[in-house]
Amino acid sequence: MADSIRWFDTVDSTNTQLMKDRESLPDRSVYAALFQTAGRGQKGNRWESRPGENLTFSLLLKPVFLSVADQFILSQIVALGLLDYLKDHGVKASIKWPNDIYAGDRKICGTLIENTLSEGHIAASIAGIGLNLNQKEFDPSIPNPTSLSLETGRTFDVKEELPRLLASIFSYCDRLESPYARNGFDALYLEKLYRRGQWHAFEEMPANDIPTEHRTGRRVEARILGIDNSARLLLEHRDGTLHAYGFKEIKYIL
Repeated sequence: MADSIRWFDTVDSTNTQLMKDRESLPDRSVYAALFQTAGRGQKGNRWESRPGENLTFSLLLKPVFLSVADQFILSQIVALGLLDYLKDHGVKASIKWPNDIYAGDRKICGTLIENTLSEGHIAASIAGIGLNLNQKEFDPSIPNPTSLSLETGRTFDVKEELPRLLASIFSYCDRLESPYARNGFDALYLEKLYRRGQWHAFEEMPANDIPTEHRTGRRVEARILGIDNSARLLLEHRDGTLHAYGFKEIKYIL
């Protein structure tokens, strides 16, 4: 597995570099960096990470047998693999829809998945992952962060931990070609959803290009029931009505 990992001391974005090279690389190739100058998160957000303290890497998958309609499965297996890795270190975590990883009420990992489509199938998928490993101090503007070190009181070797984490993700990749196994991913993902079935405050966000942190919307009390066939989050409001939300259309109130 180590042969499939290319390490950079510094790079702009592992996702950007891997996207450029994806056609010449085999399935499950990995680009990892000790520091990213322009690490990217969901919807153009930046991923902040101190040099050499965390796991920042991108994984190339080529599940050409998967249809475009099944692309959310890739988010599921990456998230489930991350949970297994954290569990192996004694940390109970959950998935904050669609694919952030939370330890309790604190974010320990974020992912950015970018798919390339061809004739109704997935030609390539790049999963960019930022896992807070050893960092203990964070920019005050970042809400509720944590790290594996903060959760366990231990310090980890970045280059030794990456193959362990990849093994957890690859254990799900190995089952991707089986339709029966794929059907089971939905149940596993729903079981691990952060705040599923609990009544909490959410904020409905207006549909525009203003960054989420600068938008204001209508606050509602609701509970998560699951996700629909379009990977939208299903919420039941207190009045009994059901609503489906796409990414950035609903904000968790933490």
